[in-house]
Amino acid sequence: MSLKVLFWAKPEQWPLYEPALREEFNRRGIPVDLVNETDDPASIEYIIYAPTGDNDDLSPFINVRLIQSLWAGPDKLIANPTLTQPLARMVDRGLREGMVDYVVGNVLRHHLNTDKFAQAKPGEWLQQNVPPLARNRVVGMLGLGELGMACARAVYRHGFKVMGWSRSPKADADILCFDGAAGLNTVLRSSDILVLLTPHTAETENLINAETLAVMRKGTSIINPGRGALIDDTALLDALNSGHISQATLDVFRTEPLPADHPYWAHPNVLVTPHIASETRVDSAVEIAVENIRRAENDETPRFLVNRSRSY
Repeated sequence: MSLKVLFWAKPEQWPLYEPALREEFNRRGIPVDLVNETDDPASIEYIIYAPTGDNDDLSPFINVRLIQSLWAGPDKLIANPTLTQPLARMVDRGLREGMVDYVVGNVLRHHLNTDKFAQAKPGEWLQQNVPPLARNRVVGMLGLGELGMACARAVYRHGFKVMGWSRSPKADADILCFDGAAGLNTVLRSSDILVLLTPHTAETENLINAETLAVMRKGTSIINPGRGALIDDTALLDALNSGHISQATLDVFRTEPLPADHPYWAHPNVLVTPHIASETRVDSAVEIAVENIRRAENDETPRFLVNRSRSY
């Protein structure tokens, strides 16, 4: 008997995902009735989902065994009061590889201070600005989940000393791992470049604020491909203006698109990128979606199941 699966996302995504999903279900030998709309919500057993608005009503889907998100972050989804079904977030190899590229590329950019040379005036020969070796730089990674640990290991392979922090204890042979308030202070005090990849929870809201910025070394640079709400924007701008923080590369914001009049756009030491650090790729996302549906059908725990009490 075929499983009834609803693909619920923006209309332009259906032509991209439909053939890839059908191919993956066929490859795995799972008979499926895959649709992108329904007038019988009670018949739907699984939903592959990316929110289409702030008012998506999930309450009629009373027989859904799993909602598989196409997003890595569950923040917006778990804020939906009609969500009662089990939810799995998307962590696939495409997301992982894209995030690693973004983080490593920008860590190297900050390490080499290439912006200084890009902004040099004609004839301004800045030969005295030779960067230290990577082994003499400390990169702090706040967040050691699937994406954070992958980035930490990749940065380590480039020769940097890497210190990581997470809310719960983690261990790795090459990464110096810390947790708790004392561990956070250790990483903040020690880092030359700080990367933010923690989930957005009540505990991490405004994690980077006036107090934590003051703990950091003068000249620290910040890269945020995680969540906009991790940063107190006013505090970061003050630290940039004073020179305490040297640079910031920001990919995520509280309001997106970032309003044209936001001070980040005009700041000479801020690079704004438009939430492109890591994007869900169709080919790898369908592998996770179909695998999780297979797991649910076989009473196995889906991968990356969201723990709502922890918000990730």
